[in-house]
Amino acid sequence: MVTRKVRVLIVDDSLFIREFISSGLMEDTGIEVVGKAVDAFDARDKILELHPDVMTLDINMPQMDGIDFLSKLLPQYQLPVVVVSSISGRVFDALNAGAVDFVTKANLKDEAERRRFISELTAKIKIASIAKVTRKHTASAAGLPLPGREIAKPSASGIIAIGASTGGTEATQTILQGLGRDLPGIVVVQHMPPVFTRLYAERLNAICSMEVKEAENGDTILPGRVLIAQGGLHMRVARKAMGGLFVECAEGEKVSGHCPSVDVLFSSIAKLKGLKSIGIILTGMGSDGAKGLLEMKKAGARTLGQDKQTCVVYGMPAVAEKIGAVELQLPIQDIAGKVYEWQRRL
Repeated sequence: MVTRKVRVLIVDDSLFIREFISSGLMEDTGIEVVGKAVDAFDARDKILELHPDVMTLDINMPQMDGIDFLSKLLPQYQLPVVVVSSISGRVFDALNAGAVDFVTKANLKDEAERRRFISELTAKIKIASIAKVTRKHTASAAGLPLPGREIAKPSASGIIAIGASTGGTEATQTILQGLGRDLPGIVVVQHMPPVFTRLYAERLNAICSMEVKEAENGDTILPGRVLIAQGGLHMRVARKAMGGLFVECAEGEKVSGHCPSVDVLFSSIAKLKGLKSIGIILTGMGSDGAKGLLEMKKAGARTLGQDKQTCVVYGMPAVAEKIGAVELQLPIQDIAGKVYEWQRRL
């Protein structure tokens, strides 16, 4: 059986970059570069002409930048896009506009960096080719604390853990914007490179009612605080000698293909006896988090999975559901409300 190649359109105003990306991608037998465009207008014409499966897109382009292009393009053409960007918080604007994922630009003078870039871009293009391009979801009113609404005071021993990969930046944001400061501490693993986890945490901190920060080794887990695992470091939850919870952040080999790993986080929580916890697994390729979520469930945690209809990639939640780790699957916009409902019962 012959597998159909992923047809890719490359959009970048630099001829050198276009040729570099094209030659690198074409080394993979599963990818065919069907066209190259110099700007948004050229790209629009080539989309109509070539019907690519995936588009790579530079953010900084003349005439119309990549984010504006995404905002105008995706409502008309549900085309998966992988953004190519320098280290900047603008990648989150691109993801917010509908891009599936991003890859950081390489230092082209460094051979190892060039190989890293092409390998990462190739992998993300293949994931994007099966991704669902969706409109941004907003949290349902059920998840928002209403005026005068009585919420049980969170237990200092409680915790909410979230794991996500492709499509997870927006999914996690949707959940956190539906939650208030009246909940136990929240810990999050989002598959993301170093530096970007800090930028992501800063972005969430500016738009959420809770304090959101990139986790540092020894950080205390507190009600109303969200800790985002740092890119390149595993994050585990541990108990303090005098009570309370904190995170341990350390380098380590990849687990389930990732560092930080959702499995590592969830498994550490499952090992803490008597801890009232909720585990949530969101959109993403692969199986990271499924085994750890099952451990949490067996230890007495409540567990949620994002449903297929609202996942960008229904991989991690699908595996978790298959092995019996998920108690309930919900659309992303309904998860915050369920967290409040369950928290009142814990």
